[in-house]
Amino acid sequence: MNRGFRIRRAIARAALRVARWKTVGTVPQKGILVGAPHTSNWDWVATIAMCWSSRVQPTVLIKKEFFKGPFAPLLRATGGVPLDRANPGETIRALLETAKGNESFLLCIAAEGTRTKTEFWKSGFYRISQQTGLPISLGFIDGATKTVGVGPTFTPTGDIGADMNLVREFYSDKLGINPENRTEPRLREESSS
Repeated sequence: MNRGFRIRRAIARAALRVARWKTVGTVPQKGILVGAPHTSNWDWVATIAMCWSSRVQPTVLIKKEFFKGPFAPLLRATGGVPLDRANPGETIRALLETAKGNESFLLCIAAEGTRTKTEFWKSGFYRISQQTGLPISLGFIDGATKTVGVGPTFTPTGDIGADMNLVREFYSDKLGINPENRTEPRLREESSS
């Protein structure tokens, strides 16, 4: 582990300790980490701290609008990649090409796509996993218990309803920082399967 990453790890551990947040589970070295419930901008901070404290440098998809202004260098330095949500294909293809030859590539995606309550999750995490074979790990943040962590990892079976039932069961007691903004894990594609 290089000196810069040792410093980041120490900062992350100290920040979690000072904030009295605990981490649970094992952050994977490679795959897709779903971040949910996504109800606050603090979700990003907690996820970065969890990953860094576990010696993992995540790649985090963040809507491109956040990269305008003074926070852009910070977002890039912490693994943020701007995503044009109207045309995500080019960014996703470039990231997946990077993942092919890299043993430590963790793509973090907030499946809800927004911090406000919506009807459905975005299905990108599921489709990317199906296309690449990268496993999906269920990351979470729960304000009530001040816990950020990683739960089960799975590879989609193709039975979207059954796979999402597993996801719903895991997130059933995870409320996020602002519970009123939590979206039930449901994909629009489930109604057509």
